[in-house]
Amino acid sequence: QVQLVESGGGLVQAGGSLRLSCVASGRTSSSFPIGWFRQAPGKEREFVAAIGGSGIMTYYEDSVKGRFTISRDNAKNTVYLQMNSLKPEDTTVYYCAAGAISRLRAGVPDYWGQGTQVTVSS
Repeated sequence: QVQLVESGGGLVQAGGSLRLSCVASGRTSSSFPIGWFRQAPGKEREFVAAIGGSGIMTYYEDSVKGRFTISRDNAKNTVYLQMNSLKPEDTTVYYCAAGAISRLRAGVPDYWGQGTQVTVSS
């Protein structure tokens, strides 16, 4: 089992920045890929970004490329999502998840966190 706990959400004005953190515990490994997803009310959960276990390979959804950066610190079992140039349409709950890269990108990871709310005001 892997437990994932997100933090760092909050309220920010459009154009501002937030950094989300996802701390993993349990059956963890530095080779465990981690991803970020988001889900707005009434919509399906969508893939945002993912990072491989070594931190070298990263993947992004098109609408966040150039604005969001995913990174990891394996010594702290933590994955970060730096979000810059935030827009009101980025407002939603963000979840981190763990699993193989193929499963993350397909939207079917093995483990989910509880989510953290991000609100961007216009």
